[in-house]
Amino acid sequence: MSLDSPAPASSGVAAERPSRAGRNLPVAIGVGVGLGALVIACLFWRKELFLVLATVSVSYGTWEIVSAMRARGRAVPALPAVLGCVAQMVAAYFGGTAALAVAFLLTGALVVMWRGAEGVERAAADVTGGFLVAAYPALLGGIAMLMLAAADGAWRAFTFVAVTVASDVGGYAVGVVFGKHPIAPAISPKKSWEGFAGSVLLCMIAGAMCVVWGLHGPWWAGVILGALMAPAATIGDFAESAIKRDLGVKDMSSLLPGHGGLMDRLDSLVVAAPVAWVVMALLVPEVRG
Repeated sequence: MSLDSPAPASSGVAAERPSRAGRNLPVAIGVGVGLGALVIACLFWRKELFLVLATVSVSYGTWEIVSAMRARGRAVPALPAVLGCVAQMVAAYFGGTAALAVAFLLTGALVVMWRGAEGVERAAADVTGGFLVAAYPALLGGIAMLMLAAADGAWRAFTFVAVTVASDVGGYAVGVVFGKHPIAPAISPKKSWEGFAGSVLLCMIAGAMCVVWGLHGPWWAGVILGALMAPAATIGDFAESAIKRDLGVKDMSSLLPGHGGLMDRLDSLVVAAPVAWVVMALLVPEVRG
């Protein structure tokens, strides 16, 4: 993920310096730990709190993308996109897959009508951008809420988040130390094949631990979960990097010190969500009661 780089230190002053990965590492770790604690507290105190947290986060991420698009002259309707995101997240949790599909289609229809009322010039490109926003953070985020809605949804959502974070941590740690062969230098030059191997390994370990201890499933299901989520999370990272390059921005916003915007934290999560949902639905029986 693209992260803020601190300013160069003045000569003779012990100032913060960027790490090899281009981030203010202590600040990034502190913010990450704080976010992790908030997620865990919401999940295991009352999972509806996580629904609220996730809905606010994905909706804000949607607003970040729309704002970046509008700054580039693309008149993507902001209000329908954000309202549609909220609708999809809530519909998925309370109504399941059918409700999520209906909410997505209604979001698309609202985007088309809203943009059409403003005129037809560049409308096709703007509507396409609106559908991208409706699908990329919102629809995929809604799929994460399908996991949360299960009887053991708190642990399913925790497993999904933990394995995705493991992908980021494994890729970062191994990539910084051993990374020599970039995967796609034109999109994200700091992402290496060595780092990807670290992502896969740590994802499989985290997946096995979460599935066995939290969901009481077989260890091999956790290994498969991690092995499939790692490439999905990496694709999500590259997808947002490509979008940011197209929009000419380094980060989606500066909301989170050391990280960038909320969408800079959600990029891997939203793309990994469908993979996590399908794999756990197929391989890990739901624990009721």
